[in-house]
Amino acid sequence: MNEHSSKVKRDRAGHRVRLRKRLLDAGPGGFHDYELVEYLLALTIPRVDTKPLAKRLLHDFGGIGALLAASADALRREGLTDATIAALKIAEATALRLLETRIQDQPVLSSWDSLGDYLSAAMAHKRVEEVRILFLNAKNMLLANEALWHGSVDEASVHVREVIARAIALGATALIIVHNHPSGDPTPSQQDIRLTRDLVEAGRHMKVTVHDHVIVGAEGRTSMRAMGLI
Repeated sequence: MNEHSSKVKRDRAGHRVRLRKRLLDAGPGGFHDYELVEYLLALTIPRVDTKPLAKRLLHDFGGIGALLAASADALRREGLTDATIAALKIAEATALRLLETRIQDQPVLSSWDSLGDYLSAAMAHKRVEEVRILFLNAKNMLLANEALWHGSVDEASVHVREVIARAIALGATALIIVHNHPSGDPTPSQQDIRLTRDLVEAGRHMKVTVHDHVIVGAEGRTSMRAMGLI
């Protein structure tokens, strides 16, 4: 190994030590997104400068949220190994678990901001539309958080029956419907509005209250109740 190669290796090792020291001493608050990803990549890619790869991945996926939410297949197409993909996915799972703890064991409606943060992190960057239902008891505590279907909400009548049947099976007295818009724009569509109104009407007959329909996207989130659509 020549002197230049040895110096590059020492510089790289020193940089990682400095990153680790910053993380341990001051926490992640002062880190740029590329530095967080760089450190994650370095856990499974030794002896390589991972900063350029971190910056490329953030650029290609459009940010750290979209990168961590990307499927394993999408990450493999970027040339990442399964070990590296697992490091990224465990970071995503840990972040989601942290956000989940903020809405556990308390009325959902009193922790609305925390719920919104969790839903945005969990769903905003998905490439496929997903519809989740939060089933609540009489005290508005969360009974279940279930993804009931993937794809469009066009078949409203089918989905309404499915949602109400599941609410009855769980003993839920209220629910919140949530779905993502892969386009990034959280503006409700006519199909979204129709499904919500059908759910409200069906729920009224079965004594199940529909509190809200929340739509999340990369550009933000909207509440149909806040918009006056419920």
